[in-house]
Amino acid sequence: MTDKQTPYAEKFQSTIDHTFYSQLGEKDRLRIRAVAGQYRITTQEIRNLCIIARDLEMWQSGTVDELWNKAENSIPAGVVGPQRKKRLFQILKQHVAQLREKPTIYPIEGLAKPERPKMKLVSQASDKKILGWCPVASEKTLCCNLHNIDVVENCLYGCSYCTIQTFYDGHAIQDADLAEKLAKIELEPGRYYHITTGQASDSLAWGDKNGMLSLMCDFAHKHPDILLEFKTKSANIAPLLRLDVPPNIVCSWSLNPEIIITNEEHFTASLDERLAAAQKVADNGIKTAFHFHPMIHYQGWEQDYPALATKIMVRFNPQNVLFISFGAVTFIKPVLKKIRERGENTRIHQMELVPDPHGKLSNSDEIKIKLFRSLYRAFKPWHDQVFMYLCMERAEYWDQVFGYRYADNSEFEKQFGENVMRKVYPSGQ
Repeated sequence: MTDKQTPYAEKFQSTIDHTFYSQLGEKDRLRIRAVAGQYRITTQEIRNLCIIARDLEMWQSGTVDELWNKAENSIPAGVVGPQRKKRLFQILKQHVAQLREKPTIYPIEGLAKPERPKMKLVSQASDKKILGWCPVASEKTLCCNLHNIDVVENCLYGCSYCTIQTFYDGHAIQDADLAEKLAKIELEPGRYYHITTGQASDSLAWGDKNGMLSLMCDFAHKHPDILLEFKTKSANIAPLLRLDVPPNIVCSWSLNPEIIITNEEHFTASLDERLAAAQKVADNGIKTAFHFHPMIHYQGWEQDYPALATKIMVRFNPQNVLFISFGAVTFIKPVLKKIRERGENTRIHQMELVPDPHGKLSNSDEIKIKLFRSLYRAFKPWHDQVFMYLCMERAEYWDQVFGYRYADNSEFEKQFGENVMRKVYPSGQ
């Protein structure tokens, strides 16, 4: 393609201005420009090439330049024009599809980490409501009718798959009017509510800065019928253990095998640190829970997840564990775009991207069921002692994993509440 601005050259420039082209390596940029000039590829083909090039860079799986050169050499010289272009794109797409279809291979030493975000906690007044529904609650999946209190917005950790990084930029914001807003929350007397503070940030990572944990403990004392969940990937439990923690508070840890934590959950506590923190919390009389969410389909998952289940069952008393959830890695399109914009080394989206009931992208049904069923079976000794559920998944998955399903979200919420609150108040309130 010459520098002279022909209509196609203008089209090419206009297209790449809205892609990842400028963030690609020089060889890939030159290759895409050359391919565009030679084959007059379409706007969508330009976009797809840029996405493929970006993904291969992030996965550390070669370059478009290398693959295109191999593809050109594999096609007979007599195949020309549109037919040659079609064959070239087929070869490229098949290569990427094969990378996605196989379980992801992670290096034991871990991919290179991104730069740690420099984030401060800023107290700021706003007119936002702090109590709301779980943002992914839906009638299309079985949901526990979880509520959320936005104590802090934004997270200081750098998990590659996290949606929080898509919605918030800059510093973490704590609501300056938290105490007043908590006092004004109206809950139906005697009604069970499951409420978490871990949807817009990590619940424990910030400690008790500005009295946030103290205020939440007071809120739980005031409303003994609720279950208040502090969801975390932190080991920062000391500030909590200094407080008067009521029995209706549960600390839940998101867990994955260490190889996933090393490669994809940047700046979080290690697996051993999380389990040690959970054990200390349990030893201090505070209930615990565990979320295997997101479960990742990678080479070695069949051994690693069941081994982690065994480690938990050996270490913890099931009477102190309120629940365990399973869920798959899921992306909305803005999150995928953000991941590619950051361009960090990751293999989190090196997977088949299949639309779920909400239009989000996730693993195939077959892979999800294998993941969930394997881990559930590993927890067999606890089946009758700990409430287990699928988070944000279709009802038919429940049939294939647990052998039953709830009729609707209300029944799920009711059974969840009855099961966990019996452990919260074993002798009744």
